[in-house]
Amino acid sequence: MWVYSGLFISAVSSATLLPGSSEVLLSGLAITENAQLVTLWAIATLGNVLGSCINYWLGINLLRFENAKWFPVSSQQLHQARLQFSRYGIYSLLFAWVPVIGDPLTLFAGVFRVPKRLFIPLVMAGKGLRYAAVIILAVGVEQLF
Repeated sequence: MWVYSGLFISAVSSATLLPGSSEVLLSGLAITENAQLVTLWAIATLGNVLGSCINYWLGINLLRFENAKWFPVSSQQLHQARLQFSRYGIYSLLFAWVPVIGDPLTLFAGVFRVPKRLFIPLVMAGKGLRYAAVIILAVGVEQLF
């Protein structure tokens, strides 16, 4: 049970603006907990999507502070980000798993009020496919040796 809890926490933190690397933990567990691959996939995916939902929530609440002196983004930068996000569309959320750009994507989805009924399935699809690939690669590489 502790193994699954650790994977879930790692997956949640990896999807937020906090540092984390759930892929490494998932790979190791996929090799050692071979019979539970679907469970590992589901826990990692759900945890990572929850982390993205935290970013989304932060994005929704971020604009309350837009006029504060300490706010880290100017109105011009926010406008540029809105243009970029609208140019690539909400389907860019399929790439919320990509390091460096994924976390800000989910944050901006909240800032720009992407409907949850679109946000969650898109993020879940991308992250679910990524974790499936991690498991397949880990098990495949392990079987080679």
